[in-house]
Amino acid sequence: MNYSFKNIYLSIILVFIFLIISTSISISREIKNIIVKGNDRISYETITMFADIKAGDNITNEKLNSILKELYKTNFFSNISVNLENETLIIDVLEAPIIEKVNLTGIKADKIKKVLNDLIKLKSRSSYNDFQASNDRSLIKSYLRNIGYYFAEVETIIKNLDNNLVKIDHIIELGPKAKIKKISFIGNKIFKDSKLRSLIVSEEYKFWKFISGRKYLNQDTINFDQRLLRNFYLNKGYYNVEINTSFAKLINNQEFELIFNINPQKKIFFGDLTLKIPNDFNSTNFNELNNLFKNIKGEPYSINIVNKILKKIDTVTLNEEYKSINASIEEEINNNNLNIIFNIEETEKFFVEKINIFGNNITRESVIRNNLEIDEGDPYNEILQKKSENNLKSLNYFKQVKANVIDGKDKNSKIINFQVTEKPTGEISAGAGFGTSGGTFQFGVKENNYLGKGLAVNAFATINAESFKGTFNVINPNFNNSNKSLNAGLQAIEIDRMDTNGYKTNKTGFNVGTEFEYYEDFYLGISSRSFYEKIETDSTASARQQSQKGNYWDTFISGSFDYDKRNQKFKTDDGFRSIYNIDIPLISDTYTLTNTYSFKKFSSLYENNITSFSIFLESANSINSGKDVKLSERLFLSSGRLRGFEKGKVGPKDGNDFIGGNFATALNASSTLPVLFENTQNIDATIFLDVANVWGVDYDSSIDDSDEIRSAIGIGIDWFTPVGPLTFSLAETLSKADTDVEQSFRFNIGTTF
Repeated sequence: MNYSFKNIYLSIILVFIFLIISTSISISREIKNIIVKGNDRISYETITMFADIKAGDNITNEKLNSILKELYKTNFFSNISVNLENETLIIDVLEAPIIEKVNLTGIKADKIKKVLNDLIKLKSRSSYNDFQASNDRSLIKSYLRNIGYYFAEVETIIKNLDNNLVKIDHIIELGPKAKIKKISFIGNKIFKDSKLRSLIVSEEYKFWKFISGRKYLNQDTINFDQRLLRNFYLNKGYYNVEINTSFAKLINNQEFELIFNINPQKKIFFGDLTLKIPNDFNSTNFNELNNLFKNIKGEPYSINIVNKILKKIDTVTLNEEYKSINASIEEEINNNNLNIIFNIEETEKFFVEKINIFGNNITRESVIRNNLEIDEGDPYNEILQKKSENNLKSLNYFKQVKANVIDGKDKNSKIINFQVTEKPTGEISAGAGFGTSGGTFQFGVKENNYLGKGLAVNAFATINAESFKGTFNVINPNFNNSNKSLNAGLQAIEIDRMDTNGYKTNKTGFNVGTEFEYYEDFYLGISSRSFYEKIETDSTASARQQSQKGNYWDTFISGSFDYDKRNQKFKTDDGFRSIYNIDIPLISDTYTLTNTYSFKKFSSLYENNITSFSIFLESANSINSGKDVKLSERLFLSSGRLRGFEKGKVGPKDGNDFIGGNFATALNASSTLPVLFENTQNIDATIFLDVANVWGVDYDSSIDDSDEIRSAIGIGIDWFTPVGPLTFSLAETLSKADTDVEQSFRFNIGTTF
């Protein structure tokens, strides 16, 4: 019984195998002839080329399927059938219509039309496809929603013409732009709404904001906001922060609430930081890094510090000419500590065969290549390739930058492809402020990539109660590929102090200069500026003041020394900045030498606190014996350096006019009070102490030079109101001169348009 069963089972298997082999043999045939039917525009040769078939080839089921797939992939045909009759392959096609024209109606802006024409896949003279036409409609609608036209409707109409032609009409009804009525932050966000709102680009809609485009719902802007928020939390120690996908909730017909859901999770601190290098590397070159590792252990995690470490690794390895290396990071969280291992590894030596740039329709290729750290023919270095990619991103010319490294023609070569997506680089800004010191209006126009040459061009004007200042500047941030910026500009300034100081001055001139990083975080600037100045005085001015009435031509050479160790340039909470400026007269009637020094230190005394301490010193004196500085060159303290006193109403007086001094100094200390208004999202408090002095009258020794210390203590409030940020301070004077004018309460409110 068992023997019979085994025989039957074996027989079934053999029959099954025989059928498979027979079937395979039956469809694997050599074709003698190929017939193509239904083609009109597309030639026999083109079809057989795309089908990758010719007489004499063997045909199988897999090959038949491949022919269908390859021919459909061309989008030349709306229907295809492939049959094998005896030894003849018959390909029967129905050619897809040709698109005569594609129209986009309902859009007036040429910029949007251009983007949409580039975005859609079906274009004039290409083959029509139902699926792709539907997809183009979706692409148009998606793009319009991304730029704020959330309510846009798109209707796609296909019109059949003679000779197998079609016309496509995308009829677009834009509708109103979606406005951001409210911006909300939810979750255990730690920080106040006012703080988070100051970080992002999007802003709430107000009827007077007729210039700003940030008040409209824009997906690209929202994505950028998320990155800004994430980087802020990463620099505060929240290593695992989650800025969950922001979403917009429709409030009414055209307005949305933009909501950011933030989950910072627990705070993480730097633990053990280790550097692993190849055995043949000189470890003493990395001593500075190892010292940095010791100093930051136990400090809150900061993405800026990690980037600083990577930058130092780049600098050391490149200076030591370690050409073919790769740097990687291993991270491990142990309780609340983050242990990091920085690995530096030697890699197989490759050379850069070619660098390709794609997607730059406006930006010149030379501008892009000038920002690359690696060139064709150089040894391939992954650190330099990544640094080049980051350089392009930091230009802020591109929405997206991607680098792709592929093998070259030779075994030891690489090809680097940079794909960039350009974005608008111009902006118009306007703002206004009003306070106890008067009103201010500002207007500016800026283009960061003028004509695609990488030049920054900006014009800016500021008007207040006593002055007008207009500037026009052109800046080349990387002149002649030297890593040095070159700037040139025109300037016009009018200061009218007839009522308070007895004079009025008009200055018009030009400047040219350069700035560069001379050493790590130390920036050196050298410039020259020339001005034509006209000074007028009134009858209330003293005889000595009136003697300075007239026209002047001055040329100065200036030096700037800037040592910047702040942890971040915006919303700084740690580090310091030290700046020294000197103006040396070359051609002048008065030959006034001006020296200015400022130092500001930031620290955090406790959670969410920011404390700062600053020193300011300035002097203006003629280096020509017997000459006095001009009225317009005399020194005054800004309102931010001495609160509790009216602006410009401290220091020496000539008759009834405050004339400023030859010397000025200020010491300022402030500290935020997060415990006050802790549960109020839009109000922050600060305590401050200001100590300052203005003294020295070179043109008349009989005038009291008012060499007395002025000081005040007080509290300041920052309130983010529906109109804009409102700041006010209440100060109590500690010391003053008899002639000084006090101002215990001061406020200022500002907004943008």
